[in-house]
Amino acid sequence: MSEGRCILVTGGAGDIGRATAAVFLREGARVHLVDIDGDRLEAARRELQPLGPLSVHRSALDSPLACRHAFATSGGPVHALVHMAGVFEHDPLDADDRSVWERAIASNLSNAYDMAIAFRAQYAGGTPGGGRIVLCSSRAFQRGAPGRAAYTAAKGGIVGLTRTFSREFAPGILVNAVAPGLIETRMTAELIARAGDQRMAEIPLGRYGTPEDIAGVVRFLCGPDSAYVTGQLLTVDGGVLNGS
Repeated sequence: MSEGRCILVTGGAGDIGRATAAVFLREGARVHLVDIDGDRLEAARRELQPLGPLSVHRSALDSPLACRHAFATSGGPVHALVHMAGVFEHDPLDADDRSVWERAIASNLSNAYDMAIAFRAQYAGGTPGGGRIVLCSSRAFQRGAPGRAAYTAAKGGIVGLTRTFSREFAPGILVNAVAPGLIETRMTAELIARAGDQRMAEIPLGRYGTPEDIAGVVRFLCGPDSAYVTGQLLTVDGGVLNGS
């Protein structure tokens, strides 16, 4: 399904990024991982390289130039962008300190905007719908998340980008987003330790999500079976929104 294609995955050293890379590598794709954490990126490279052709690039993706450079280091044209990079911080709502807000918008929204534009600029075209972008929103913006105002605002903005870019980039590039619920990752470990029983009681499927649950949806959105799907937000939360 993905053989011969190049997939760029940001947040590639994270749990969801690595699971997504593994899915595509097993299908014969070439994967380019981008992450800010050099040590974890190297660990991901060692873990995943036996599965197939893999390259890595360390970057904070903190400017349009840095985003363009991420594509330039991929070794060839990129056919799909899977943008999972972001931060998940507590927002103290300090009237005199906007640093959490500024980091959330920069790391969860501005770089998605820059990466999508950089992807379109380098995409060579071809079959309509052949290019794919999958951005990462969150179930948190749909319900609200106390203590995460900046994060939820940024993740809501991802949906606006997705819907607008799906129109602007059509028909050559399909643009969709995933909204993970509570997924067992390094990023959510503290939340699960603190409020896991309460959160579990809200999940109709009776378990936390796994990185592989998200990777499977991303695979669908980048594959031929989603050829008539664009501008959509797919919530992957075990039924929480449906059950609330």
